[in-house]
Amino acid sequence: MRRSIVRRAKLLCLTVVALALAGCEGAREQLGLDKQAPDEFRVVSRAPLTVPPEFALRPPRPGAARPQVGTPTDQARRSVFRLGDQQASVQEVMPDDGRSLGERAILLQAGANQVAPDIRQVVDRETQRVNEESEDFLEDLIFWRDALPSGEIIDAEAEARRLREARAIGEPVTGAGTPTIDRRERGILEGIF
Repeated sequence: MRRSIVRRAKLLCLTVVALALAGCEGAREQLGLDKQAPDEFRVVSRAPLTVPPEFALRPPRPGAARPQVGTPTDQARRSVFRLGDQQASVQEVMPDDGRSLGERAILLQAGANQVAPDIRQVVDRETQRVNEESEDFLEDLIFWRDALPSGEIIDAEAEARRLREARAIGEPVTGAGTPTIDRRERGILEGIF
């Protein structure tokens, strides 16, 4: 009798655990109780097989040299630098300026030998024009008022002469004829906007 009670208790515990885990989504997925629909974005349609356009290739001649055969070094050089027929042209077109033959070949492929000599000035001119236009718009937007006129320009020689004369006479240099800056009064909200 004791065994049957223990057995029933184990079965009851196992049932409770199974029901509790069946309610969890992760556990249901792990146990394979959920349906899993295919992801519509991972489905790829495959194109049907077609005959390549070069189906009538000529068979190789017996005894003819195979174009793909060479030393591994030559194959690597041809595949990396693509120098098969251009090796002489790279040395002729790109002068030896301390760069390796591979670097010069890459520069030749990129068209570095066809660059306009004054390209930097052209780019600077175009950029300056764009920057000036955007700065003008920005300044108009931020400083929407006309700029205040700057004061009078003081003649340095005349001012030096006035100061010497004032000292010679014994008058203070801040006397008559001293240039002053007259600032206008600002409104209450003028500094905010």
